[in-house]
Amino acid sequence: MTEDRHGRAVAMMAPALYVVATPLGNLEDITLRALQVLAAVDCVAAEDTRHTTGLLRHHGIGTRLLAVHEHNEAAAAGQVIARLAQGQAVALVSDAGTPGISDPGARLVAAVQAAGHRVIPIPGPSAVAAALCASGLAAERFHFCGFLPPRPQARRAAIEQLRALPCTLVFYEAPHRIAECVDDLAAGLEPEREVVICRELTKLFEQIRRMPLARAPAWLAADPDHRRGEFVLVVSAPPPADDLSAEALRTLELLRAELPLASAVRLAAAITGAPRKRLYEAALAAARDVESTAGPET
Repeated sequence: MTEDRHGRAVAMMAPALYVVATPLGNLEDITLRALQVLAAVDCVAAEDTRHTTGLLRHHGIGTRLLAVHEHNEAAAAGQVIARLAQGQAVALVSDAGTPGISDPGARLVAAVQAAGHRVIPIPGPSAVAAALCASGLAAERFHFCGFLPPRPQARRAAIEQLRALPCTLVFYEAPHRIAECVDDLAAGLEPEREVVICRELTKLFEQIRRMPLARAPAWLAADPDHRRGEFVLVVSAPPPADDLSAEALRTLELLRAELPLASAVRLAAAITGAPRKRLYEAALAAARDVESTAGPET
């Protein structure tokens, strides 16, 4: 047992790779266990050693740093494995949040596991969890999408694939792409959805705004500050397919008996105020049901 510069007891660490979550912005958002690990390991493998130096200095920790980022992760894995083979303990951190979650780290962890060494998670800050808990949207089921493709065509194709998922969606986005990303989400997903825009989580200019997805492009355009910082977007699940009232369904049924499908849907929407797209889907489903019950002709 040794002590760090603040007189805190620091135990000797078992040889392992410790995957340590670090603050998103506020340097006080770090667990006691994470501080103990960072002070006690032989080396900290960091995405950006300059960034991590500031965090360690803030907490009075002087552990040696090793650069492990997306461009050298495979090569650096060999150095980490060699240290573990010598009986050392190594911590892995990214610039913010949990390593391996849209950050470097997954390849290093996989290499350490393949070499037969132990990997120990030290949980803590996560931008996904922070955004979800502050969003007010259902989080029983959610899909973490990370960063959408930067090219417009690929991004729109990805959004179209995500459209049918029956759960809340969580995205990361950079400031220089946030406007076009939100434009494509608003164009590609149902207008009934809501979005929670989380900007600069845990930092000085943190903003969390919930609004209809259709209004989000205008909100971003209203103030240049709305487009600054790092973003997490939380988008509500698609509206339920069975959200039509009994009145709307009955009106649609009566009109379908007398009119072509497109005309029946248009009039049913005008009479009841129900969404035309939802009425059209219901009409198609009803037609399929009739075909399946009729069976083949004999």
